[in-house]
Amino acid sequence: FKTFGARDPHRPAEDVAFSVARFFQKGGSVHNYYMYHGGTNFGRTSGGPFITTSYDYEAPIDEYGLPRLPKWGHLKELHKAIKLSEHALLKSEPTTLSLGPSQEADVYDDGSEVCAAFLANLDDKTDKNVVFRNVSYHLPSWSVSILPDCKNVVFNTAKVGSQASLVEMMPEELMPSVTSPSKGLKALKWDVFVENAGIWGVADFAKNGFVDHINTTKDTTDYLWYTTSIIVGENEEFLKKASHPVLLIESKGHALHAFVNQELQGSASGNGSHSPFKFESPISLKAGKNEIALLSMTVGLQNAGGLYEWVGAGLTSVKIEGLNNGTMDLSMSRWTYKIGLQGEHLSIYKPDGLNSINWVSTSEPPKNQPLTWYKVVVDSPSGNEPVGLDMIHMGKGLAWLNGEEIGRYWPIKSSEHEKCVEECDYRGKFFPDKCLTGCGEPTQRWYHVPRSWFKPSGNILVIFEEKGGDPTKITFSKRKISGLCSLIAEDFPMVDQAPVRKGGSGKSAAHLKCPKNTLISNVKFASFGNPTGKCGSYSMGECHDPNSTLAVEKVRLLQLQLYKWVKNHR
Repeated sequence: FKTFGARDPHRPAEDVAFSVARFFQKGGSVHNYYMYHGGTNFGRTSGGPFITTSYDYEAPIDEYGLPRLPKWGHLKELHKAIKLSEHALLKSEPTTLSLGPSQEADVYDDGSEVCAAFLANLDDKTDKNVVFRNVSYHLPSWSVSILPDCKNVVFNTAKVGSQASLVEMMPEELMPSVTSPSKGLKALKWDVFVENAGIWGVADFAKNGFVDHINTTKDTTDYLWYTTSIIVGENEEFLKKASHPVLLIESKGHALHAFVNQELQGSASGNGSHSPFKFESPISLKAGKNEIALLSMTVGLQNAGGLYEWVGAGLTSVKIEGLNNGTMDLSMSRWTYKIGLQGEHLSIYKPDGLNSINWVSTSEPPKNQPLTWYKVVVDSPSGNEPVGLDMIHMGKGLAWLNGEEIGRYWPIKSSEHEKCVEECDYRGKFFPDKCLTGCGEPTQRWYHVPRSWFKPSGNILVIFEEKGGDPTKITFSKRKISGLCSLIAEDFPMVDQAPVRKGGSGKSAAHLKCPKNTLISNVKFASFGNPTGKCGSYSMGECHDPNSTLAVEKVRLLQLQLYKWVKNHR
């Protein structure tokens, strides 16, 4: 699971295909992909805790509905190969044959002409040549070859011949739906509402000590205010020395913003593997009465594991160090509680609740200001590509469009000191920490906004920012396939050559298919020889045919001419 503040998990197409092929090799009949189509945890539906709003899961179809290539294409080819073996798989039980110390064949043969075989190399380091039915076959390490007729290889899990793609998030500035009469130009107008840090309206209840966050809110909101006050005498040494006492907080989870006298003092949170956390920060106190308001937050609830319904959240200890009398323990003091935010209670993110508070209109909204609601009316992004909301310049909070809940946003960065991989080795047993990337980068930058939520104009975007950000830098981004690649070798099997030909499976071929209503505009790299690298960063090897690019360009020009002819003769 991808969690806020953690690295980005991956599983290579070769390893997914290997695992699925092995399942069918050993007699499996129905395979369920989790996930095959990635999704989005809209609103507050994510669990975990700390699971991101994106539930993309690096699935073959991403959360925006685009195929993730080459994974989608490679698995499509795998299931074509299994489909070719259908009759043999249904009519017979497998017979296992040893082909070496870590190599084996499972043969489905009912004694008639119907036969299919799976050849597997379980060695995770070394390629092997094996002999099956008096024929030699090359098996890359950690791979399965499928032979629908027990003779010809039509698919190997380690040989990815499907096209790969380069996907980009193309930014598009928020365009206002209102035209400025003074300049005749469109002007972006923001409406702003700032929450009170602490009790708003009437307190829900007060008691000595702490209550559990989840038991109190019943998950109707992420937010619970814990508030109290202390009296600081004028003779406190820290006032004379201009030093600062230290606020110490312990919590069962999940996150916290600490305010003293309406000023944000700092924030803290747990993480996906450990919800409890401690907060320690110098705070600014004055002589006399000081209001302490602690905003406790949940970030999704635990939804699996033993006794998870007993796992709570919220504060367990609050102390202040650095006073004349030493440490002041506030844990059993009188605390006043308020469930949720005023803006939530009044539903100011919904069209019918927008006018329930007094918004302040401005062309320059406040930046880096906590507990702030922002509202802006914008046009729909151009085109028809899937849309994401880029929140890289914001802190943490919630977002809505036309009353629909986009979800929690939190572009928190993972630690740059953790271990990440440049390229994942698909070989060997998979485990969750095997192929992690994104060290020092935001866990989630873009947040999926379905096109169906947009109107042509007059779209109301509402943001609640908890700790401070720059709303003027929020943009929509359109998810586009900007490039395609294909890497093929002469020994790559081609399942599309079926029905299987005698004496081999036909010639290997590279295929590039553009998204609907698009054409190949430019060929950036082409090499017939032994090129190296991956999609977007190929380079020529020691052997190269200088006519490679010319040959591919010729095919591209033929495609363009055909497109123009069809367009002119409709």
